Amino acid sequence: MATNVTNATKVHTVSTMQEAKEQIHSFIAQGYAKDQLFVLAHDKDRTERLAEATDTERIGLEEEGVMATVANLFRSRGKELRAKMQSVGIRASEAERLEKELDLGRIVVIAWGGKPYVNDDYDPLISYYPPFLI
Repeated sequence: MATNVTNATKVHTVSTMQEAKEQIHSFIAQGYAKDQLFVLAHDKDRTERLAEATDTERIGLEEEGVMATVANLFRSRGKELRAKMQSVGIRASEAERLEKELDLGRIVVIAWGGKPYVNDDYDPLISYYPPFLI
């Protein structure tokens, strides 16, 4: 992973592939490397198409670790998505909220700060757009 990039994780929820592309370009302009950028959709095929169209990575072994990657083979898509989001520092409650957005056809674009997370560990400094107020 590149060394001269920001280490803050940012999560944006968008509606279209064009908005996802624009957000990816914005993150790159902010200094994020392409291997720190992820897009997620509820449908696995749509996620693949989005990742290919935006030239972004898939949250996988490096971010999730071996155990979570293997466990995802047996999880429902919703649980798999939440686990993927949690592996990049998103709190479980936020992952649930974002997964509901994915259920509605939205796209989650993540600029990952680079620190792996396991179990209940999360990044309290993640910024979300649109902001989520508790």
